[in-house]
Amino acid sequence: MDSELIIHPIYETVTGTFQYIVTDPSSLATVIIDPVLDFDPCTSSISTKSADTLLSLIRENDYKVDYILETHAHADHLSAASYLQARLLETGTRPQIGIGKRIDQVQALFGRRYGVCAKDYERVFDVLFEDNEVIQVGAMQIKAIHLPGHTPDHLGYQIGFNVFCGDSLFHPSIGTARTDFPGGSADDLWASAQKLLALHDDTKIWVGHDYPAKGRDPAPHMTVKQHKEVNQHVKMGGTGGAEAVASELADQC
Repeated sequence: MDSELIIHPIYETVTGTFQYIVTDPSSLATVIIDPVLDFDPCTSSISTKSADTLLSLIRENDYKVDYILETHAHADHLSAASYLQARLLETGTRPQIGIGKRIDQVQALFGRRYGVCAKDYERVFDVLFEDNEVIQVGAMQIKAIHLPGHTPDHLGYQIGFNVFCGDSLFHPSIGTARTDFPGGSADDLWASAQKLLALHDDTKIWVGHDYPAKGRDPAPHMTVKQHKEVNQHVKMGGTGGAEAVASELADQC
């Protein structure tokens, strides 16, 4: 089953974000992970180009979307989840938007900071996942894994030998996500990385972002084995643990 998953990684260049369509081929039941609204910082305008690309793929392949899954509250891009839900409703289906249960902590923090009333954000999501909760989508069993560090609400979604890890591990040449957002923690991120590295060596870690250097194409995934061997922050044989990760991230900021 794992090798037969249909996975479409779609890369958004402005924010370096990977968004995913993941489908069970036997039923065409589908989830969308971390969809993006396009934002042009020069004109302060928003467009739905990336989201419409997802919709075109879904329509062309007759996929049936059951869930739109967010790994965490994003600070670097706008989510297209609500837009996609509304567009898919026009075709007769209303996928549920899901995120980890700790989103309420992040909502409350930023609500206070920016003066947003609780009633405006309390019912944004349809489903709040418990740690290790499993949802069934077609023949896919999708497990919600708590991966804090970048943000306290952060989840990964494990489907067999695939984990869509959001902003936790990145391409090995980059290492890991940053931890300087409110509620971020290098200790938590280190522990989350170790949780991922404890999985089977052949497990594919699908990233939330990639920022390739000149001459390298964006890479949506690497295996656990590859991260153990070459990830600059967490590779086996490295020293310093969470303190080293925190120091490295501080140097990059």
